[in-house]
Amino acid sequence: MKITIIASLLLTSVSAFAPGCVNNVPGALCMSDIAVEAKEEAAETKAEAEEIKTEVESGPQKVPCFGATPFYTKEPVFFGENYWDKITQEWGTEDTGKYVQAAELKHARAAMLGTLGFAFHKLGFTFNNISPHEYLSLTQDVKFADLAALTPLEAVKKIPMEGFVQIFGFIAIIELYELTHKNGKFVEGETVAPGLQPGGLTGDLGWNPLQVKITDDRRLAELQNGRLAMVVICAWLANDSIPGSVPLSFPW
Repeated sequence: MKITIIASLLLTSVSAFAPGCVNNVPGALCMSDIAVEAKEEAAETKAEAEEIKTEVESGPQKVPCFGATPFYTKEPVFFGENYWDKITQEWGTEDTGKYVQAAELKHARAAMLGTLGFAFHKLGFTFNNISPHEYLSLTQDVKFADLAALTPLEAVKKIPMEGFVQIFGFIAIIELYELTHKNGKFVEGETVAPGLQPGGLTGDLGWNPLQVKITDDRRLAELQNGRLAMVVICAWLANDSIPGSVPLSFPW
């Protein structure tokens, strides 16, 4: 009898230290349940951390821009980088940056053409010397020789309205081509024109008859020449409009 009592006491004391569940106590948890909950909490914490990391990585990224290479430095230097980051990160996206770059490139090309035309006029390479026709407009009685005797700005003012319609019509054809073509091919069956889609306007018309290899150095050179041309044409027009407005002497 004593042996039976002692054995039962020993079993009771051992079971008190054994991991188990107390089912008759409300809210009591098993050790296995605690382990499962700990694993679930760890998994949730890891998932939240991954989500935060994904949001950071997919957030506004820094968009590179062609800058300037003063004194032939190895790496380009872009002045106004803070404003560029605002355009591409705070006010817009990378596609906004592509649109701004395309707009700058178009203005640069127009300025380069304007600068060449201005210089040709000043140097005497005018249409009255190279064209077989005497008149720019026979109906308006506008002769090339009369335009050559004027300043470039005055000559532009003498162009008839029909001439400006032709100029802007040619520009419209180029713009429509870029809006409706992608990689040099006309795009059909899309509700939104390729040029109106995000990142659709790049300034690249796919026109390269000489098959020149397009590199970042060439793009940068074109942009730098275009930026210089924008400054030059503005200075020349200001000097012709208001003599002495530019504090530099011009050869004409």
